[in-house]
Amino acid sequence: MKTVRPFDILLPDVAEPEKFAVVSCDQFTSQRDYWEKLAASIGDAPSALRLIFPEVYLEDGDAKSRIDEINSAMRKYLDGGVFRTLKDSFVLVRRETAYGNTRIGIVAPVDLEEYSYVHPTEATIRATEGVVANRIPPRLAIRENALIELPHVILLLDDRDKTVIEPFYKKRHELEKLYDFDLNMNGGHLTGWRLDASEVMDKLDIHAKNVKGLYGVDTDFVFAVGDGNHSLATAQAHWKNVRKNLSPEERENHPARYALVEIENLHCDGIVFEPIHRFVFGVDDADFVLHMSTSLRGESRLKMFTTNMEYTIAVNSNSAEAIAEVQDAIDAYVSAHPGASVDYIHGLENLHRIADVSDGVAVQMPCIEKTELFGYVVEHGNLCRKAFSMGEAEEKRYYFEAKKIK
Repeated sequence: MKTVRPFDILLPDVAEPEKFAVVSCDQFTSQRDYWEKLAASIGDAPSALRLIFPEVYLEDGDAKSRIDEINSAMRKYLDGGVFRTLKDSFVLVRRETAYGNTRIGIVAPVDLEEYSYVHPTEATIRATEGVVANRIPPRLAIRENALIELPHVILLLDDRDKTVIEPFYKKRHELEKLYDFDLNMNGGHLTGWRLDASEVMDKLDIHAKNVKGLYGVDTDFVFAVGDGNHSLATAQAHWKNVRKNLSPEERENHPARYALVEIENLHCDGIVFEPIHRFVFGVDDADFVLHMSTSLRGESRLKMFTTNMEYTIAVNSNSAEAIAEVQDAIDAYVSAHPGASVDYIHGLENLHRIADVSDGVAVQMPCIEKTELFGYVVEHGNLCRKAFSMGEAEEKRYYFEAKKIK
């Protein structure tokens, strides 16, 4: 499959892998104590923490010095034998999270020429959420002179019959085990096995043919971005800058053209879609409920509540479309009422807790069905912002594998 191809994967060859692997940089963005505790627990050991820019520090005003330190650490690790090289291999990954979920995936490089976050598109890899343009430049500055990348991007397959990843997992005992260790900071456990790249690509070829007409149209859409969309968009922006100075022949195999990702099956039992609820502050309860009930129509029901009142309104029976329509209605109300604002809340208990102590209206959002995701993206493009969550912060991907991009 042309979208996925072998490239040397760098694997940490360290005595304490539990100190090398750290959670993705876009988590705990308001909790400096998390990152400070992590740094203290790592000490002087080799760690991906020295190769990434946690976004909690993006606004500190010391970005240049941090990026210089990151680039220096990359050079030091490459020259100092921190990594070993896997040739013509992908990595089968099993992640057991502290929340009882087990996810399996395949770490492999994908072609950034095959990715798009605009709609309509014929791209093989498509975004599921809109890209905020001003979020790319600070990330691009980090990548601009970096020697390697460490991925937290997760791409999803709509593999309902479990034909690509699961067969490799079933025969994992026949594979070379690469690592097996507990993750730090309540991250669970991580295990990896070496895969022959050509075998994976053959299965992806078959899958791509099988899904071609699955959504009512002839499409090349195979991978949906489940997490790390802005990181993938940044990698593509960097590649577009690099390719300007390359010949067509040089572009074919340049390492910056290929981004390392983890591919997971949308229908893996360990991938749990959770709704992200809304709480609308600064509104007259009755007026807001009237606005929502007159703006929305459908065969399903949605709950809204305050400290002491509960309301039910009609919404679209297609969950993905209902989420978009509810968000549009909230946006319209907030835009017309200067004192109103909306916050995005993970967990129904948290939503009730906020409603108990705050003035405003809680909106209990529907949860998108897995079978709706790809079809919605084909027809409409990106989902609305905060449409769903794939687990808790500690369940986000931990950095471990790496790849050269220079």
